[in-house]
Amino acid sequence: METVARRLSGTAPAKINYGLRVVATRADGYHELESLFLPLDLCDDIAIELVAGGPPAVEVDVAGLAAGVPSDSSNLAARAASAFVGAADLRSAVRLRILKRIPNGAGLGGGSSDAGAVLRALRDALPGAVSPARLARIALALGADVPFFLHPQPSWATGVGERLEPVRGAPALPVLLANPGAALSTARVFRAFDEAPRPTLTPAAGDRTIRPPRSPGGLAGGLRWERVVPRERIVHNDLEAAAVALCPAVATLIEQVRRQDPVQVGMSGSGPTVYGVFESLAQAKSALERIGFDRSTWARVATTIGSR
Repeated sequence: METVARRLSGTAPAKINYGLRVVATRADGYHELESLFLPLDLCDDIAIELVAGGPPAVEVDVAGLAAGVPSDSSNLAARAASAFVGAADLRSAVRLRILKRIPNGAGLGGGSSDAGAVLRALRDALPGAVSPARLARIALALGADVPFFLHPQPSWATGVGERLEPVRGAPALPVLLANPGAALSTARVFRAFDEAPRPTLTPAAGDRTIRPPRSPGGLAGGLRWERVVPRERIVHNDLEAAAVALCPAVATLIEQVRRQDPVQVGMSGSGPTVYGVFESLAQAKSALERIGFDRSTWARVATTIGSR
């Protein structure tokens, strides 16, 4: 008879990229980025059961916005659990139940956040089972966004997205999120970006769409919100043209949201989700009602999680 040794739970927040610059391509095919990552109060729910004894298998059940989300060993959260169990040499099977509220392939980090939530829950339940350094390596091996979700907080991201610096003073921002109801593969968008006649790399020494965080003397006390927040009404994302080429509805959504006079509007990650930042939650909700998106569009009002 099997024994459920531990029951764990956690939340997996979505995130938006508050601007995204592609500053270089690498020999290994990855891209060097600069972006401001902001977690949202829109979350998936994760439930975990550790079953004592037996082979260290991982089962996963997915509900909610489950379209396109694998429910086998290829699921990123399942891969995270398997990697942790292997690193910790646990003699336990793992059962995962994921309630999806974040659309798949939306540029909101849903799958990466699920993986990060699993790693956080297991880390906290089994302190010392896996060292912080090894956990960080596991997270990066799973995907470039997963390290952010080990400690989801407003962060300046560089490298492939794994080098993270917390941003102090970030406020909670009301945002309207709109997705055309189609998933975009990150790899496919980057491939389209690379195959464009003239990929729009943003030179590291050139004009920045996000204010440079470093002063000549260094960090000068750390990164502050006012030094990294985008200043333009249209928050630039170097992947936008590639995403629009693959999914023209992205451009339509940007224009629909822009007409509601948000403080800022942009595309998150590799798309196709578009966001508008408003001065108040009431204004964001009013904009959602006025636009009246068609039935194929997934749209929500959420709030970014500010600095703690």
